Order: sequence, then structure tokens, then C-alpha cells
Amino acid sequence: MSDPLELPRLPSVAGLDIPTVLCIMDGVGWGRRDAGDAVFTAHTPTLDALMAAHPWRLLQAHGPAVGLPDLGDMGNSEVGHNALGGGRVFDQGAKLVGAAIASGRIFESQAWRDATARPGLHLLGLLSDGNVHSHIDHLLALVAAAARDGVERLRVHVLTDGRDVPERSALQWVEPLEAVLAEHTAAGRDYRIASGGGRMNITMDRYEADWSMVQRGWQAHVHGLARPFPSASQAIRTLYAEDPAITDQFLPAFTVVADDGQPVGRVLDGDAVILFNFRGDRSIEISRAFEDRPLPAGFQREGADGRPAPQGLFFAGLMQYDGDLKLPVQYLVEPPAIDRTVSDYLAANGITGFAASETQKFGHVTYFFNGNCSEPVDAALETWREIPSDLGDFDKAPAMKAREITDAVVEAIDSGRYRHLRLNLANGDMVGHTGSFDAAVAAVEAVDGCLARLDAAVRARGGVLLITADHGNSDQMFEVDKKTGDYKRGADGKLAVRTAHSLNPVPFILVDHSGLFELNATLGDDAGLGNVGASLLWLVGLEPPDDYLPGVVTPR
Repeated sequence: MSDPLELPRLPSVAGLDIPTVLCIMDGVGWGRRDAGDAVFTAHTPTLDALMAAHPWRLLQAHGPAVGLPDLGDMGNSEVGHNALGGGRVFDQGAKLVGAAIASGRIFESQAWRDATARPGLHLLGLLSDGNVHSHIDHLLALVAAAARDGVERLRVHVLTDGRDVPERSALQWVEPLEAVLAEHTAAGRDYRIASGGGRMNITMDRYEADWSMVQRGWQAHVHGLARPFPSASQAIRTLYAEDPAITDQFLPAFTVVADDGQPVGRVLDGDAVILFNFRGDRSIEISRAFEDRPLPAGFQREGADGRPAPQGLFFAGLMQYDGDLKLPVQYLVEPPAIDRTVSDYLAANGITGFAASETQKFGHVTYFFNGNCSEPVDAALETWREIPSDLGDFDKAPAMKAREITDAVVEAIDSGRYRHLRLNLANGDMVGHTGSFDAAVAAVEAVDGCLARLDAAVRARGGVLLITADHGNSDQMFEVDKKTGDYKRGADGKLAVRTAHSLNPVPFILVDHSGLFELNATLGDDAGLGNVGASLLWLVGLEPPDDYLPGVVTPR
């Protein structure tokens, strides 16, 4: 074979002219199947009938199954589509950051160069070695590189952990950090811890549960407005002594002050701020505040003492925390380098492809599916179709553009031009994020109606339809108490709404109207989205490369 991407062909399949369709029901996982599960609650006659008549199973879509370090890490659309289109699992999160630091790539990024060119650099994040949201080794690497790259004024704003590490272990990291910063200061620089507080008290709110946490953090980190102490270590010792029952995650906000009583680390006009957490869920809200994105009514960006909010800031995340919102715009670690994707192999072997979604998920079914490539591999073989999303609240129009996307895909199927087609129906995720249970139910029902039309079009041409999801969301609409397993309730007795992705697996349904394929019975319960890539190659008659994960679907 002259092209290294050319694959052996399966004669019984390769010569057929049938459509093979991958339908990604974004945010439709397999949940508890109870009253808190909008997917279960929804009226889904098509899904029910397809699962009754065709083979199906569950796939893992979070944690290590999609390249994230921990089973507590939610999957997301970016890593989910990377795995679907990559046929393998690529390191994400902590692993990716560690590799970028080890290679030095992180310090070659434009974001790092821009940040270190500012008059002052602030590093904000969770201080521990928990490796769930952050790792102190990443912070120390940033501090060392800042000194090497000429940063004269550096401030660290620490969030104490006590959740992923022992509950009163903050000094284990604060004291060595103070010593490192003191060494730099002795060498003629100005490096200090400026502020801090417990992760469950300030800054690291998630799912918009308590914006007052972010407000307290903003006032402490940006304006230096919190209880003053001569050092972070003294602050922690004092707070421990005052309340023997308090743990690190609930420590109140504090600020470090100089001899004159003034904060040592206010964020000044023109400064740079880098959030050194790599996990997204507890990084999104503070990132919104720094980028001046839409904030809840009453959030005060100016200081409580009347000091105006700093202007002209440069903000970057260690990673991008929300690919849908492009939040933050600037970040230090690029997405994983993914090669030899499904689309690469399809193009190299002359297989035509079609990809469609609305704007909200168009980049996922194209850019991320294709290994973070912004253009089709071969525009002569692969067609991309974007349906513009409506503006406004998705819970007010939960059908979104599912019908229009389906129109486009059905037309493409009927044309007979394409062997491989894929689409993303965004409803379960984008509406799930609103927290509206009734709207999420309606969103899933809209998707179900589209599945009926897709199946009819595929059946008419004797093709194959694969139905799955990139992660869960609408399958868990309320928070769960980890101790009791029950849904949480607020002080008012109402269920605590969840607007984030779930940790649930996702369904995978093989609707085969060709009679040529079956589910791979050798796969265990740990099979995940990365196993879909080989399936897509088998469907078009190509034998997957040896290093692809085994397909969920294989030829009979």
C-alpha cells in the first residue's frame, strides 16, 4: 500500500453502497432511571422500540475512559468527540499538563509569553497534590519559569484543599511554597503569597450553586479585601486555633499584608492572572468574572471599599475549561495532539463523509471529531454542514435545531453520495445545562422524534445507524448526596438543581439494516467512547489499524 493510511478492505462490506450513520445524542446518558432523570422521564417511543429490537450496551464516557485522570472527572463534549473520532484514548487534564511542562511546550505558548510580559503576574488556584483540580508541581513549575523569563513581581493566591487531601494539610504545601517564594525575593524579585481561603468557602463554586463564594474570592484576590495576616501560614495557624473543628476547605478568606497594613497583592491595572487549575467545573465561574463575561445580577467587580475593578487585565487558564463557551479565550496547554483519526483513514481510502450539527456543537462533530483540525481532511470527500443556532435561552426552545439538522442528514442519506455520516443533536446537553427539568424532558423528546426519521432513511437504503452520546447531562438533573445516595434538597425543601454533566455511562445502540454486523461480545464493562472509532471503520469495510481500540461493532 503506497499511502500509510490506506487500510485493508473487507470485501463483503467494502463494495456495498449503503449509508453508515453515527448519531450523537449530546448529553443523553444512562442514569438512575428515576424521577430525577429527564431521559428516563421523557416519552421516547423511538428509543424504546430501537432498544427493544436491536442490540445495545453502555459505554463509559468520563474519567480515564476519555483520557481524564480520575473517575470523578466528568466527561465533556471535547474529550468525548476526540475519543469517538480518534479511536483511542488520549491524555487530557493533569496528564496533558504534566507532559506540556516536561517538554517545555507550555512555556512556548503565546498565552505564557503574553502573561509574562505584563508588569505583574498572579497565579491563582487550588494548592495541594490532590491532582483532581490541580497539582502543586504545576504551580512550582510556573513560578520557576516566571523567574527564568524575567517576571519581577509575582503573587500567588492559594485555595486550601482539605477535600482531595487530608482535611488539615494546608501547611504541608503553604510553608514550602512560602520558602520557594522567599528564595526568589532574596534574589532580587518580589514574589509572595497574596491571598487565600478554603475551596468550599471562596472562588471555587460550581454549577452556579453559590456565586457569593466567587464574590468573596474576587474581593480577596483582586482587591485584597479580607482579614489581614502577615503571612499565609500564620493565617492558617490562627484560623485553626480559633476554630479547632474547621477544615481547610472551609477556611475563611484572608489576605497577606505588608508592614504598613496594605495588601501585598492586589491585582493592578495591566496585570496578568493565570488560573492554574486544570479541571473545568470549579474554574468556570471565576474565569467568567475575570473575562467580564455575563455575571449574575449583583456581582460586584469593583472593590467593596469603592476601588474600581482593574482594567486591561490579561487572563488565561491552564486549560480551556468550556469549549462550548470558549472559556477562557486564552489558555496555556493546547488540546491533545491526535493523529490518524477516523476521518483521516476515511479520506485516505476514498470514503465519502458528511458531518452536521448546529452552531452550538458544530465544532465538536467536526473539529474535535477530526482530532482538533479546523478543516475537512479532504474537502472533496468530506462535507460539513452547519445549521445556525438560535440565540436566546435554550430552555425556552428545547427543540433547538434538531429538526433542521435531521433534515440535512436525511437529505444527505437520500442523495446516496456518502458512506459515512455523523451528526450531533445538542438538545440533551445544552438544555440540560439550564437546569430546567421540564425543558430537558422536552429536549430529549425532540431528539427521539429525530431518531425515528433517521432510522427510516437508513432502513430505506439498507444501512447502519449507530446511536450513542458523548457524555451524560439530562440523565441527572438534581444533585446527589454522596453519603445517602438521595437527591439533595435546599433549606427550602426543593431539590438541588444540577446543571453540569453527569458521571453516567451512555447508551450505544446498533441498528443494523444490512445484517452484516454485531456487537463485540468480548468487550468488558470498561469499554468506552474510544471503542467507537474502529466500529466506524468496520462499517465502511476498512480493517482498523492495530493500535485502535477494539470496535464495539464488528463484522459477523
